[in-house]
Amino acid sequence: MADSTSSVPPCPVKTLKKQWLEVLGAMHYVLAFVVLGPFSIVLLLFLLFTRLWSLSVFYMLWIYLDRDTPSQGGRRCEWTRHWRIWKYQRDYFPIKLVKTAELPPSQNYVLGSHPHGIMSTGAFCNFTTECNAFSQRFPGLQPWLATLAGLFYLPVFRDYIMAVGLRPVSRHSLDFVLSQPQRGQAVVIVIGGAQESLYSAPGRNCLALKRHKGFVRLALRHGASLVPVYSFGENDTFKGMNFSKGSWQYLCQVIFKKIVGFPPCIFWGRGLFSPNSWGLLPLPIPITTVVGGPIPVPQCSSPSQEQVDHYHRLYMDALERLFEEHKESCGSLPPPASLPLGLARPLHSAPEPPALGPQAPALTSLQ
Repeated sequence: MADSTSSVPPCPVKTLKKQWLEVLGAMHYVLAFVVLGPFSIVLLLFLLFTRLWSLSVFYMLWIYLDRDTPSQGGRRCEWTRHWRIWKYQRDYFPIKLVKTAELPPSQNYVLGSHPHGIMSTGAFCNFTTECNAFSQRFPGLQPWLATLAGLFYLPVFRDYIMAVGLRPVSRHSLDFVLSQPQRGQAVVIVIGGAQESLYSAPGRNCLALKRHKGFVRLALRHGASLVPVYSFGENDTFKGMNFSKGSWQYLCQVIFKKIVGFPPCIFWGRGLFSPNSWGLLPLPIPITTVVGGPIPVPQCSSPSQEQVDHYHRLYMDALERLFEEHKESCGSLPPPASLPLGLARPLHSAPEPPALGPQAPALTSLQ
């Protein structure tokens, strides 16, 4: 049964205290992902030249000895997933979770989350925290959001993201989860990855999906059902500078990604004290994460390319249907009466990002 309601209670009037708590929640997320890792590295290096050098050495030794934990179970902490600050972050945008079909806990699932946006805020809030009561909406499921493996080498930050249930997006890590005897494992993969953040812009729905088939092979190896997920409004929370392919700026981003693992993005939101100034605070645009229905997948230890292509096509079609069915009710669109008639361009037929404008958005796959 479809569940189009949100767990976010209506709040027509917000006190000044509530507004600042929401700003704190949103800013906490941004600073944690942008500053915490680099700051921890600098702090540990600084401590090496002080009387507390032993603390830094012991912690780096601990990271080395603990290097396999992120991919073999992590240190998930339900207390961290229930922090009140996640609800403040939810209410800042607000962020909603929409359930369209039942996901029985007797099965395992591979959820494909789209789009990446700048920080995947919708996926993080809905799958790694309980701010929208994921465990009540999908009882028996244990979500695991996959992210860059390199982040688990950053001191302090690695423990922070492990506590909420993040794990490396590597074959070994995801195979470990889906091989557990306990069913109900839900691996959430942001399919487009960091590369997709290069296409992120308000009003644009561009996905890097056509050539991304590893998640289908993962589902086939374990017989896990595929589930499309789309977060409407994700690309609208930050403004950014998009460079055309072939430009030297885009080339620098690609080279940086090959070396480091993610491309540098030039983005900005609003200021802390003024909505008309630039800053790192995201724009308070509603984000609605819609979870689609499961696509049954047979188990095959060595799937053929034909099988992979077949289920990849089924997934793309299901994702496009999900987008079309919910883009008006969940997206940042004008009233339906003001939309011109038209059909979304197929995922496989659009080589370039759609032009920005007032027209009804279409879902476009670039790669």
